[in-house]
Amino acid sequence: MPKVKTNSGAKKRFRVTGSGKIKRSKAYHRHLLGRKSHGRKKELSQSGVVHVSDEHRIKRLLNLA
Repeated sequence: MPKVKTNSGAKKRFRVTGSGKIKRSKAYHRHLLGRKSHGRKKELSQSGVVHVSDEHRIKRLLNLA
């Protein structure tokens, strides 16, 4: 039986923490940043956590489930 490939898009976008949660980057921090406030840009630059209801789908893409 062949090896199962990890989804290339998912492995670039998500990281698994030591406790098993999945980290992600926040949207809206790539361009059009001049009109956004400093506080908003600072909040968007920090990483977020994937919601519990979506974790099983992401783990399947990363071959963790």
